Amino acid sequence: MKPEWKPAMSCIRHEGFATLACLCLLFLMPGFAASVEPIKIGAIFALSGKAKNSNHPAVFGVQMAVEEINRGGGVLGSPLELLLFDNESTPIGSHLAAEKAAQAGVTGIIGASWSSHSLAIAKVAQERKIPMISPVSTIPSLTAIGDYIFRVCYTDALQGAILAQFAARELQAKSALVFVDISSDFSLDVAKIFKTHFTYLGGTVSREIEYKIGQSDYSSQIKQALVENADVVFLAGYDESGFIAAKLQEAGAKSIPIGSDGWDAESFFTLGGNKIRHGYFINHWSPAHKDPLSLAFMAKYGTEGEIKASTVLAYDAVHIFVAAIRQAGSLDHDAIRRSLTELRGFKGVTGDIAFDARRDALKGACIIEIRDGIPRHQKCYDQQP
Repeated sequence: MKPEWKPAMSCIRHEGFATLACLCLLFLMPGFAASVEPIKIGAIFALSGKAKNSNHPAVFGVQMAVEEINRGGGVLGSPLELLLFDNESTPIGSHLAAEKAAQAGVTGIIGASWSSHSLAIAKVAQERKIPMISPVSTIPSLTAIGDYIFRVCYTDALQGAILAQFAARELQAKSALVFVDISSDFSLDVAKIFKTHFTYLGGTVSREIEYKIGQSDYSSQIKQALVENADVVFLAGYDESGFIAAKLQEAGAKSIPIGSDGWDAESFFTLGGNKIRHGYFINHWSPAHKDPLSLAFMAKYGTEGEIKASTVLAYDAVHIFVAAIRQAGSLDHDAIRRSLTELRGFKGVTGDIAFDARRDALKGACIIEIRDGIPRHQKCYDQQP
């Protein structure tokens, strides 16, 4: 069951097709006087369009964190006000949403999910000197945009290398086929990294098959794949990979499907992932983690709705941003930026979080096995594959 998007105890303003009224309960809460100025946090995700379903869990994670922080007394004596902006599932929509967030006077930005969306947001955030934390975008070039851009997830450099190692060493694959969405910065990037590492480990990439997300017919790509008969097929995409994997299987392909963190979405399984007999994907976190903070999180929120890795990463992103505000003791953008770079020992649900010199989180990754359409925790890797 998917959770509803609702204001609850945070004030959520949805900026999409028109400005909507924001009914705010913040000042009715004990401890918050009506005269207290809220701290505005902007969250930019896809609330409409092709990325809506895969973005839903991350939005839920941001909402949970904001509500939890406000129940605990807010930050520096003020409540958080969550301003939720729709990027309409496009880079240009992401750019416009970032401009709206800047005009609204947000203290920081959480978002986005898809890498192409985050890249567009980051350019505005850096120009306006607004601290930004992406929960899920893994493309390495994101944080290279500037010193105000951070992420709490691993990068494609890590997940591409781990997937290549897993395929070559654990699955004993000698040949690989790669499906790449040429309209996606993320897909192009992670496919390139996987190919480089798989080849270095002695494997052969027999073919790269191109497609564009949103196309209704993949029959041409399926035919190309059947000719290759590779040991594994790396589907470097988002939820559409579930559909492609199912079609490959129906056509008789014997290649083991493997994929990236985009396979975590519920929509991946509804589009066809629930028909995969056997496959693997990499992820940032697993509900099966035995870490005490992860167990406590699941005990508290596990029955409230769709908890995915992006949910927990978004939850961690809000909490680490608030920790930076508290450490800075200020809402000054530059002070928060410096505080983020200096934070050490932050205990998140997805693990300990600290940023390296590139403002990327130092994180490990987990391999999830799919058996008869059901994902199961397999194993985890440290930061270096």
